[in-house]
This record gives sequence, structure tokens and C-alpha cells, in this order.
Amino acid sequence: MPTVNIEREIPVNVGVEPEEKVPVKVGTGPLNISISDPNLLIRVHDPKKQKFEFKLKLRTALNGDFMIFDHSDIDIMILKEKKKIVAFAKDMMSEVVYGAENRLFNYLRKQGVIAYDSIQGGNVYGSMEGLMLEMKGDKNSESMNYILYQISEWMDSERPYFESNEAYDQMVDDHLLNPSDEFSTEFGEVPHEEEKGSMMQKGMFSPYYYGRYTY
Repeated sequence: MPTVNIEREIPVNVGVEPEEKVPVKVGTGPLNISISDPNLLIRVHDPKKQKFEFKLKLRTALNGDFMIFDHSDIDIMILKEKKKIVAFAKDMMSEVVYGAENRLFNYLRKQGVIAYDSIQGGNVYGSMEGLMLEMKGDKNSESMNYILYQISEWMDSERPYFESNEAYDQMVDDHLLNPSDEFSTEFGEVPHEEEKGSMMQKGMFSPYYYGRYTY
């Protein structure tokens, strides 16, 4: 009979599902029939394990550091050797960039990812950094997965903000490049007048020549 060996002391749910068909082998010569044991499909469910799925626009540098580019205002780097998380301005420093960096590190410190007293400005203009905390015991290898998951959760909370900005910029471009009939005219429909604007170009008293007029 087939046996199942489980080297764990915690209770697990094991489901055994035998195949419907039993393999039969027929040899040449005299009729020999041998029936083998059916294959068993074993599913082991561990109630203590949870599966989390998330997506990030992430690249790996040559030295193994992680670079995350999802946000529209800042770029995030995870420096593994220095055990730091650093946020840089994507284009130029502004109050919007500082607000995004401040929200990021406030979220990470509340989730226990970075040390509370390590948040400070970086050596690059407009950057902010903090020291990562390490998991104790046998879960130390899972710390990086937890950090990436928490950054992904923060990114999801920020996504409506920068997606609305991108949608607004796209709407302005469409209004200028593809205007509706209400805000556009055909070429030549509006005739050119001899004088345009509110400032007269002729018949004005010249400030540089006393008593003279412009022509």
C-alpha cells in the first residue's frame, strides 16, 4: 500500500484522490496481466500560511539593490547592503514630492518596516531615507518580501492620486489637440482684421518725441 510521510507536528488537511483508471500491462506470449497500485494525488493545506500577490515596476541594479518606479513623483530604492530605503524626486523637487516622501515613510514606520528615529534627508537634494528593521528568528529571510509587500500596499493607496493627475493632463492635451466643435472653427472661417487686440498701434502720442504721434 502507498504511504504518506509528513515531517511536521502541526495538524494539516490531507486529501487523497485516486485516479479513476488503473494501469494494466499485458505481455507477449502467454497472457500475463499485472495490476499496479494506482497513483495518488495528495494536497497538503497549511492553515498558517497565507498567499499574497502584488505587482511593482521593479528593477534590480548590478549590486542587487531594488529600484521601484511606480509612483509619478518619486522613485524608491532599497539598498540591501546599507539596509536603507531611499526616496528620490523623479524630475524636480517640489512640495508635491516632499508630500509623497513624507507619506511613504510615515506609512513604513507605522507598519514596522523602518526605524522611527532614522528618518532623515538624504545626501542627494530632495531625497529622504530611513533604516530598515530586520525580522528576528527564522523569519529573517522573509523580511524583504514583507518590505516589498508594504511598499506595494502604499503604492495602491497612492494610485488614485497620480492616475487622476495623468488623466487630467491627458484631458488638457485632448482639449488642445482635438477640440470639440464648440471650441473650434474651420480654417478661414474667421476673417483676419486689420487691427487686432486692445492696444492701438497708430495715432498714439509718442512719449519719446514731444508733440509727435506714431504712424
